[in-house]
Amino acid sequence: MGLELRQQLKLSQQLVMTPQLQQAIKLLQLSRLELVESIQQELMENPFLEELDPEVVDTAPSTDSLDDYESAHNTAESQASEEVMRSADWENYLGEFSSVTKQSMGRELEVPEEGLSLEARLTCRPSLEGHLNWQMRLSRFSEDELDIGDVVIGNLDSRGYLQATTEELQSLLDGVSAEAVESVVQRIQRLDPVGVAARTVQECLLVQMEVLGLDDPILVSLVRDHLEDLEKHRYKPLTKKFRISMEELKEYLDLMQTLEPMPGANFFSGEPQYVSPDVFVFKNGEEFVIVLNEDGMPRLQLNSYYVENVKAKTSTEKDYFQDKIRSAEWLMKSLYQRQRTLYKVMESIVRFQREFFEDGVTRLRPLILKEVAEDISMHESTVSRITTSKYVATPHGIYELKFFFNSALDLDDGTQVGSESVKALIKQLIGEENPKRPLSDEQIGEILKQKLEVNIARRTVAKYRTAMNIDSSSKRKQIF
Repeated sequence: MGLELRQQLKLSQQLVMTPQLQQAIKLLQLSRLELVESIQQELMENPFLEELDPEVVDTAPSTDSLDDYESAHNTAESQASEEVMRSADWENYLGEFSSVTKQSMGRELEVPEEGLSLEARLTCRPSLEGHLNWQMRLSRFSEDELDIGDVVIGNLDSRGYLQATTEELQSLLDGVSAEAVESVVQRIQRLDPVGVAARTVQECLLVQMEVLGLDDPILVSLVRDHLEDLEKHRYKPLTKKFRISMEELKEYLDLMQTLEPMPGANFFSGEPQYVSPDVFVFKNGEEFVIVLNEDGMPRLQLNSYYVENVKAKTSTEKDYFQDKIRSAEWLMKSLYQRQRTLYKVMESIVRFQREFFEDGVTRLRPLILKEVAEDISMHESTVSRITTSKYVATPHGIYELKFFFNSALDLDDGTQVGSESVKALIKQLIGEENPKRPLSDEQIGEILKQKLEVNIARRTVAKYRTAMNIDSSSKRKQIF
């Protein structure tokens, strides 16, 4: 057979991800803060896009129904210009040309910088590295010792422990002896916080005891040789070895608890992350009302002045203007579609998890993404994206939307209960237990079988307890 060129028609289907579609999908999974940042970035880059003044027009879609939300969205642009002329604060617009009286009133409300405390001017919390470097340079460290100290501090972990051996530190320094490295390490250990740069918990606590003058031989031996025994509550062999009573051992334990096993933890703890709910769910009579949180969300519109008055002089400019206008229109459409999808998903979750919204976590039922997707006629991946990093304020607290999707456990009567409900009951049982006689995983499983008639194995109880960062019964037991 010979080779030849032919023309052939072929009909096929393929998925084409346009940039606009990629942007719409990306907006679905952005958190509230990330979405605001993305909109602000587009406002800076697109001259045809502008933000409505929130004091001029208030058309936020915090409504009781999706129809009201769509109506408010469609009428925003038509009402903007009328509201600007009717409710604009012309005195504020004049700025420095307004009355002297108003300027003087503004100055009286200003807080003088001289009156602020030093703490009020801090921009961020000091780091452990900066705190130790500051102390070293105020102490009698030579230049060579400062170089060694910088390498030591650079190898501390989040707890303040040194994660390098003396030999490894030497390899990072040129021609420095092991004695010089160890000398600097010991001096750093006695800076604030005391015990930092230790290699083990024992070394950390012993350094603190030395600085505090705690030199009781029994206490030193307990810390140096018997921390594992104390952790596992093996107290009776210790009382026999040191010939002390349980009351005396308790005094030693109370003294050890005043020490800090993780001296650097306070410096590495990040700032608290505050969550702003994307949706609010309120109960009004016998029904639940869903309200989208639009507080702080930029309200967008096309810049009418640019659209009407800016004319392209070349084909390149014309293509640029058309591209930016299409981009602005698509962004506004994508934002509306995102909020609409979020509303529909939340509406479906309320239908499926109504018992949770009525009575709390213990009534949470099993739910998977596919059920919600079929309920609102959307793809499962869309539901997954819109529930990522989104939070809802309910009558029982603030929860991530992913929280409402959980696996199922079978009951004796053939029905099912959600795994999150079982976790909540396990946490409740442990919270109400006698600390001197804590419940074992097997006992918790038996109580759940009697209380919920749920078929749950001991290993499942242990898995859920571990997931909630709850210790085993042997570690929860209080001897004293």
